[in-house]
Formats: sequence, C-alpha cells, structure tokens
Amino acid sequence: MVEFGGWDMPLSYPSGTLAEHRACRSAAVAFDVSHLGTVRLEGTDAFEALQRTLTNDLRKIDVGRAQYTHLLDDADASVLDDIIVWWTEGDGFDVMPNASNTERVRAAVGGEDVTARRAVVAVQGPEARQRLSAVSPDAAAVGRFVVGAFTFDGEVCRVAGTGYTGEDGVECALPLPVAEHFWSRVIDAGVVPAGLGARDTLRLEAGLPLHGHELGAGITPLQAGLGWVVGWDKGDFRGRAALECERDRGISRRLRGLALAGRQPARQGDVVIVDGKPAGEVTSGNFSPILERAIALAFLPPEVAEGTAVEIEVRGRRLPAAVVALPFVGKRAS
Repeated sequence: MVEFGGWDMPLSYPSGTLAEHRACRSAAVAFDVSHLGTVRLEGTDAFEALQRTLTNDLRKIDVGRAQYTHLLDDADASVLDDIIVWWTEGDGFDVMPNASNTERVRAAVGGEDVTARRAVVAVQGPEARQRLSAVSPDAAAVGRFVVGAFTFDGEVCRVAGTGYTGEDGVECALPLPVAEHFWSRVIDAGVVPAGLGARDTLRLEAGLPLHGHELGAGITPLQAGLGWVVGWDKGDFRGRAALECERDRGISRRLRGLALAGRQPARQGDVVIVDGKPAGEVTSGNFSPILERAIALAFLPPEVAEGTAVEIEVRGRRLPAAVVALPFVGKRAS
C-alpha cells in the first residue's frame, strides 16, 4: 500500500505488477479507483455551469454519454485537472476529477462532493465485459463512453464505458454498502485484482497523460497534443483567452513518445538530447511489459518529428532512443 493523492492505494497484489499488466492486455483486471473524485451537479443551471468552466463542448454529446475535458487556469491556460464528465440524466452530471484535485474542481464548477458516499471499480481488458456479465449483465453491456445504471444487491449503481488502460472496459460507481461485495464477485468471476503500478504502466503504453506529469502547471492542452478537448465553437470558458493566444502564436513544445533501445527506463526530469543539445525533459518513463523495452513521454520542440533519433541522459549515461507515434501499444484514441 502507498499514499496517493491523500488515499492509501494498493501498489500491487501478490501476483505482481508485471502479471497484472499482462492480465489487462490479455484478459481482465479490476482496479479500485475510489480515489477519483465525484462532484455531482444537478439542476437547470448545471449544463451551463460546466460549459462556461470546462474546455470541451457538452453539445457534442447527450444524456447517457461521457466526455473527457479539462479545467484550465484562467491566466495561462495550464491544465489544473483533466476530468471525465458523466451526463447521468437530463439535468444531472457526475464530474470525475483526479484524487487531489476534487476540491479545486468543486470550487470551480459548483455542485456537491459525493466522493465519500461511493466506491469506483474499473474492470478493464479484452475479456472485461465477458467476465463482468456474470456479476451484472447490465453493467457489462454499457458501451464505450456510454453512461448507464444497474442494480446490485438492491442498490442503484452507475456505470460508464471509460477507463485508463487503452483496453475496453467499464468503471462502476457503487454505493458504499455494496462495494465490497461487488468487488468480491468480480474477482470470483476470474478478474485479476490490479494496483497502482500496473495502472501506470498500462496508461503509459496507451500514451495517456497523468496529471502532475504530462498535465499540470505550465502545460496546456495544445502542448499535450489534446487540442481536440477544446470546444472552440462554443462560448467563453475558463482559460480560453490565454489558450487562444497560444494557438495563434504557436506552441513552443509538444508531448512526444520515446522508444528506448534497451530495457533501462528513463524517469521524470531526465534530459532529452537532440543533435547534441538539451531539448526537453522526460515526463514519464518505465519498462513496457508488452514491448519489452523502455518507453517514455517527453516535451520536445514541435519541429522534432517522429522518427528522429535522440538520446536521454539517465544516471550519467546517454541512452539512445527514437521519437515514435503514440500510443505505444493499441490504437490511437478518438
């Protein structure tokens, strides 16, 4: 167990991080992601409150859908948090911030923090739906970025076809009285329990950003390659003016994937060398259990293209690497 965002989180279970990672890519795993926040907005002004605060445009979706979006700093368009919004009913939304940012997001959008009243279990992997159907066919049937409901032990639960692994799956929000039984049933259905270690290596292989690494102070959606989460065609939103200025002048750096030649991983802060000169820093790095080589994410000048040979300074050594397309494993997210 480790501390993470104010929560005690399982780093791994007895099977170990590598086995948990491979189980997600080949079968199904379950993560306890109750550390994610839930801020509930209800009422006729909820839609507009989110529209004027968050970057994405809710008009792109409808009731019963989920959307990825950002909360920006108004001064410089830094990503204060990346968020999933579940549109649960006509005037009801569950906003899902990262663990340590829940109060910041609640203060920005309004609503009620209901994090302490529910647990969230993510079931992920190519066999996730098949195995989850033995516990709840209704939960297993919810499609990608669809939001629905199911009943378990007499309690109404919410579910969305979302996740953080690059694999298919769902995330189930459960009232606390039934959460432990639901988890036990999922594990009994042949789903492997997985911890924070595997969640991080899976998201890295999938090229997904982590707040505090690829998103955070001084990092904008455009620098992170996430311009598609910005609803330029809607009205004003927090940070829009600063982001428009960056869009018009052009970004100074861009998030890129790096594939190292060997197995030794680079870590956050390691310097990336291009043409013999420091050009950027690694934001995340680890060993990829699927590719069996080290991979990393880094911010580099926008002119450094895919296919460029670079070096990374790791513990006094320069390790060869190449700029590659993201994701490292799986299909590019749409």
